[in-house]
Amino acid sequence: SLFKKSDNMHKNTEFKTGSVDVKEIGTYLNTSENMKEMIKEGFLRNNHHAPITKDSDFALRRVNNEEIVYENGIKIQSFSNASEILDMTGATGRKLEILRAVTEIPTQFRSIFKEFPYFNYAQSKALDDLLYTNRNFVICAPTGSGKTVMFELAITRLLMEAPLPWLNIKVVYMAPIKALCSQRFDDWKEKFGPIGLTCKELTGDTLMDDLFEIHHADIIITTPEKWDSMTRRWRDNSIVQLVRLFLIDEVHVIKDESRGATLEVVVSRMKTIQSSLWRLLGKHDTVPPLRFVAVSATIPNTQDIAEWLSDSKMPAVCLKIDEDQRPVKLRKIVLGFPCSDNQTEFKFDLTLNYKIAGIIQTYSEQKPALVFCATRKGVQQAASVLAKDAKFLLSIEQKQRLQGFANSLKDSKLRDLITYGVAYHHAGMEISDRKTIEGAFTVGDLPVLFTTSTLAMGVNLPAHLVVIKSTMHYVGGVFQEYSETDILQMIGRAGRPQFDTTATAVIMTRCSTRERYIQMLNGADIIESSLHRHLVEHLNAEIVLHTVTDVSVALEWIRSTFLYIRALKNPTHYGFSSGLDKAGIEAKLQELCLKNLNDLSSFDLIRMDEANNFKPTETGRLMAWYYIAFDTVKQFFTIKGTETLNELIKMISNCSEFVDVKLRTNEKKILNTLNKDKDKITIRFPMEGKIKTREMKVNCLIQAQLGCIPIQDFTLTQDTGRIFRNGLRVT
Repeated sequence: SLFKKSDNMHKNTEFKTGSVDVKEIGTYLNTSENMKEMIKEGFLRNNHHAPITKDSDFALRRVNNEEIVYENGIKIQSFSNASEILDMTGATGRKLEILRAVTEIPTQFRSIFKEFPYFNYAQSKALDDLLYTNRNFVICAPTGSGKTVMFELAITRLLMEAPLPWLNIKVVYMAPIKALCSQRFDDWKEKFGPIGLTCKELTGDTLMDDLFEIHHADIIITTPEKWDSMTRRWRDNSIVQLVRLFLIDEVHVIKDESRGATLEVVVSRMKTIQSSLWRLLGKHDTVPPLRFVAVSATIPNTQDIAEWLSDSKMPAVCLKIDEDQRPVKLRKIVLGFPCSDNQTEFKFDLTLNYKIAGIIQTYSEQKPALVFCATRKGVQQAASVLAKDAKFLLSIEQKQRLQGFANSLKDSKLRDLITYGVAYHHAGMEISDRKTIEGAFTVGDLPVLFTTSTLAMGVNLPAHLVVIKSTMHYVGGVFQEYSETDILQMIGRAGRPQFDTTATAVIMTRCSTRERYIQMLNGADIIESSLHRHLVEHLNAEIVLHTVTDVSVALEWIRSTFLYIRALKNPTHYGFSSGLDKAGIEAKLQELCLKNLNDLSSFDLIRMDEANNFKPTETGRLMAWYYIAFDTVKQFFTIKGTETLNELIKMISNCSEFVDVKLRTNEKKILNTLNKDKDKITIRFPMEGKIKTREMKVNCLIQAQLGCIPIQDFTLTQDTGRIFRNGLRVT
């Protein structure tokens, strides 16, 4: 909406206070084309005379090409000289803020920002620090505030500073989700290619020939796990030493219990390498500085992250952008539904299916809605229920287009549903079907799309309304609540900046957990570290890398972690007593460190020499190199060497490396047939009874693959691929 009406203006008053000074606007618009651009970007939020209210907006109607007319009949000519600077009043009656123009960027880099004439509010706030200083920088901003541009500004700064030719500079961009990395890669290849920078995407289990390519890549796009396993394997840190800019997307993932520790360790490793270079060379000026830029969703303790990313010379800049600066205003609603004690999760989930139609009717405003479900099967069930329950008003053209989409689909269930205006979409589908459905949803022909939470992470399908149907999902055979990262990522899909000014997110949960989610959405959950839970693997890796050589260095390494910063502020969370002073907490962390070091040496993964220096052993080196969990290594120590093939396969199937393989109900039939069937080829060592655990599934798939038994099921083939990729490391 371009202009807002103010409270004190009634329909019949003269338009004195709210009128628009034509000259003033004229200087900002250069053609009607530009006007369209600006409306699209939402740059002209409102004029500076009228106070702003939430409710009524002007309706915009085009009259002819050159004029734009409001319901109240004020005309504004579009003029043709664009000014450099655009004023903007924020929604809280802030002082006039200045939006920065893209023309501030040196000419040779301007093409990176060619999609818009002005930076938005958040980007304009960050611009001075990012573009004109080298300080470490943490920004906490709601989804949809254009965070990518902030990373691009930091890269531009590096290129402005670095002398040509840019031979020895590397930028690392790290995001927690592979799909985010792929998006960034496609985007940056286009943007930075023309200036002469090469991008390389490093995710999944790419092999060592990547090392060669990384030598030639300027921008490395990767996940924490991948960067960790890459940097663990390098004989020396020569490539790591070339990294001049380290970009961390979604840094709040550090609180994730399973993956946060890796992110933390990787960043701490970069910091430790930097400070050991300083020690080695003795002069700070010869070591090119390493800059960190991190972006996070709304969290209360951004300051702690900034403290963690500060170096000894300069504290990091910490910038917080309020929710009300989100380009698309987001309304968040948490609905609690009664769930009786004897009701299973599955049952509760099914009852929610019948509530979807009402929610879409209430909140969708006839615009596209995206519904997240916990499982692939759940996605299909919910879609079928809705197609029966609800009738969408589709225009004749829309029906024809949907029929066109239907004709190109392979999945027959989906073909029936899509003509009703409902579809589903999950990672186990044919790629071509997925692309068709995404296309139909993006152009706005498909009113409702049901999808699994895994796709929330990667595929950018913005919708006007996002519904999270049940906050539990099925992981490794048990139900658990979504992590905050998942929830924020799903909610982030609400609001299509190019079409909407408002958007809605609805969370459907049990009455008992409603409060918890309300608090989470307000960004009230303090972020803690989970490194103490995974300390043993990471300590071993640092010893193998020679980052940690003795107890005192081990403590210095601990001091470089986020765990250290949080343990000082909230010792009880980490199992230390609350009355301790700084020295006491440091002593406790030292104790924790020593306990883990003893565990490592009791399994002969590290040794101490006379001078109390740590030396990695061959086994410890293998554990770090192949990224093996400590529990798995402990299990391998029970091997006597007399085991049968059957026993070895069973042992491998129990490894924690396969925890992300799920056993789905609809696969049991195929797996049981592979295990025992007198009419078909079965696996060599059948298991007792029915297949009912993840371990049994892994065992069955390993044997089927090694026994060359074909499996006619797309998801199981996907899983087999994953098992063998991880299995290669383990074995």
